[in-house]
Amino acid sequence: MKNTIELLGYYGSDLTHAQSAWTSTSRDLTEDKLARVDKLLDMLASEGHHTPFEKSSLHFLVTVDQATHIHLLKHRIGVSINGESARYKELKEDKSYIPPDWLNQLNSDKWAGLLEEYSARANEAYHECLEELTPVLGRKRAKESARFFKMMNSQLTMDVMFNWRSFYHFQKLRNDEHAQLEVRELAREMLELVKNIEGNPFEKTIKAFGLLN
Repeated sequence: MKNTIELLGYYGSDLTHAQSAWTSTSRDLTEDKLARVDKLLDMLASEGHHTPFEKSSLHFLVTVDQATHIHLLKHRIGVSINGESARYKELKEDKSYIPPDWLNQLNSDKWAGLLEEYSARANEAYHECLEELTPVLGRKRAKESARFFKMMNSQLTMDVMFNWRSFYHFQKLRNDEHAQLEVRELAREMLELVKNIEGNPFEKTIKAFGLLN
């Protein structure tokens, strides 16, 4: 399976960020203020006044491999993550990720096939181990220990919520040529989903943070 992503919902807009910044003086909107939203957001972003950008939220549902899951958890700021837990339930749906760029390489059939074979055997062992250890160790311990058979390409589904400040931090860190391919593609697809929200509510914020490309 491929990694997948869906935008579940969002709150806020360019105006939400601007009004948050104007709270220190007056939140009242005038024609003059509305005409200055883009300049205000540019100034806030460039000078590091990022607190107003915490007043929005972006909510995603993702299914990703374990390695990408780790990248989501590491170095995060203000990101809420909740997902499937092999400690609390049996992972009955065996989801495994095969790197798509392997398919264009020399001996791709060999290595993609081998990874698929290893994944299938690991998943079989997981379920067999869980079944046989349950009467010995109890269901709880059997579940949390049988998961050691799950490989790094085993996929989990989770929901991930950012405010805009944390989303920009994630984009800067992971939507980068030095990031691992899988998490880089995840970050890029997240950004594209936000750019394509009907009405483009974050258009000026995206521009202010230089996330156009």
